[in-house]
Amino acid sequence: MIKVALTGNIAAGKSTVQKYLVDKGYKTLDTDEVASELRISRKDDIVAAYSGLDIQKSSGEISRVKLAHYVFGHPERVKYLANLMHPWIREEIYKFFDKNKSEDIVFVGIPLVFESHLENDYDKIIMIYTDDEIRLQRLIKRNGYDVDYAKRRMSSQMSQNEKVAKSDFVVYNNSSRSEVFKQIDDILVKLKPERIL
Repeated sequence: MIKVALTGNIAAGKSTVQKYLVDKGYKTLDTDEVASELRISRKDDIVAAYSGLDIQKSSGEISRVKLAHYVFGHPERVKYLANLMHPWIREEIYKFFDKNKSEDIVFVGIPLVFESHLENDYDKIIMIYTDDEIRLQRLIKRNGYDVDYAKRRMSSQMSQNEKVAKSDFVVYNNSSRSEVFKQIDDILVKLKPERIL
């Protein structure tokens, strides 16, 4: 089994690539979804870790928005959250690997693969790269962020160029979806040449 990490900074288009791979029949795990599930299953642990802070909705659920506003733009807070969540996320990733061990190739969407030092868990890493200005506009339009907060979210991650240098493949997402999908198909051939796409 070839384990492939799909990474990309916020608003780079990682979800689009993941959906394309799922539609092609590949087993794919989205760690953003895993994190969302953990905010429910590990709620008590998270609340305890942020004792005294208002990070919950009126319903008692963890508020992703409140937590994000507290964390992003503060490197030490980002690191604290990562140290809390990543061991749980990694555990779920290994369950995914075990469940799909008969597959030729599996994919894990993991934005912080380098920041969390998990790159050695994978055989190959694909980086989704989108120009910073395009990502900024997407965050403002898609998420309703103001410019300052959008830039804080972007700056909380390792630079795209650093990630490109560390990755095995790079998909450039600055034009059409069809061009992105063509790049993915080319990578799939390189990963498993004998597989019929």
